[in-house]
Amino acid sequence: MSHVPHPSFLETAALHPELEVVRIPLDQPESAVLDALRGVDAYYVMASRDELPKPFHVRAELLRALPDLLMVGSTGAGYDTVDPGACTEAGVLLVNQAGGNAEGVAEHAVGMMLALLKRMPEAGAAMRAGRARDRNALMGRELRGRTVGLVGIGHVGTRVAEIVRLGFSCPVLACDPYLDAATIAARGARKVEMPELLAESDVVSLHLPLSPESRNLLDGESFARMRPGAIFVTTARGNIHDEPALHAALRSGHLAGAGLDVWEQEPPEPGHPLLHMDNVIVTQHTAGVTHESRANITRIAALAFADVAKGRLPPRIINPAVAPRFAERYAAKRGRGIA
Repeated sequence: MSHVPHPSFLETAALHPELEVVRIPLDQPESAVLDALRGVDAYYVMASRDELPKPFHVRAELLRALPDLLMVGSTGAGYDTVDPGACTEAGVLLVNQAGGNAEGVAEHAVGMMLALLKRMPEAGAAMRAGRARDRNALMGRELRGRTVGLVGIGHVGTRVAEIVRLGFSCPVLACDPYLDAATIAARGARKVEMPELLAESDVVSLHLPLSPESRNLLDGESFARMRPGAIFVTTARGNIHDEPALHAALRSGHLAGAGLDVWEQEPPEPGHPLLHMDNVIVTQHTAGVTHESRANITRIAALAFADVAKGRLPPRIINPAVAPRFAERYAAKRGRGIA
C-alpha cells in the first residue's frame, strides 16, 4: 500500500498479528514499486483513478507482473482503479468497502439538494459581485414533498431515501435493474424505469458504480427528459453523466442547478465551464471524505485483510466467481485451505 486514508487502518491492523503492513511509496522508480508489490500477498489500492499512477492500476498487465498476488482491496466503495474481470481471470480476490462511507456521501447529496433548491450558490455569487439587490430574484424552493429520483439504491441511495422520506416527506423513485420492486420498496422507494424517473422527479441523484453499463448513462437525451427546473446531483462517479450535455442543459435553463462531487477528470481543469456557473455546486470527490467515513472504511478494509490472513473469506467480495480458483491459489501458497 502507498496511502493510508485514515489511522484507523493501522490501528485495526495492529490488533491482528497475522497482518504485516508494507508501505510502498510512489515517489520512487516504477521498477522499485513493482518489486515491492511482488513481495506482498494483498494490495490495498487507492480507489481514485486520477490519484494513482496508471501503471499501478490493477489491470491484466499488472496482474501478470504479480503472479503471487492473492487479494486486492480498494480504499473505498468504488474500485475504478481495478478491473474485476482481470482479477477473476488471475484468481485474485477483490473486495471494496461498500457502505462504509454511506452516511457521509448521503449527507453530502442531500446537502447539495437543499442548497440548490434554496439557490444558495447563486445568492453567494450575486452578493460577491454586488448584484444582490432584489431578494425575490433569488426565490427558492423547499425540498419537502418534492419527488426525489435515485439512480441506484444501494447503501448510499438507501440512506438518501431514508433522509428525504422521513425528514422531508418526499416521494422517492428508484431505478435499479439489479433489484426487484419488493427490495426497493423495503429500502424506501418505488421501483420505476429510467424514463419515468427522469420525467417525474424534481431532483435526480446518482448512486451507482461506474461500469461498462453505466458509462455515459446520463446523456443529452436524458437531461432533456428531466422536468424543466429540476436539479441534478451526483456523488457517484465521473463518466456516468456527460459533462458537456449537462452544461448545455443548465445553460439553456432547462435544468435549474446541479451538484457535482465527481468528475471525468479529478480535479477538473480550472477552466472547466461547469466550475463557473452560479447554479452549480462543485466539490472535489469529497462526499465520503469525513473523519467518520474514513475511519469506518479503513477499519472494514483491515478486517477484510485479517479475515483472509486467518483463512476466511471476507464480506463485500466484488468478484464472487473467483472463489474456487482463489481457494486453490490460497492453499498452494499458504499451505492450508480457506473457509
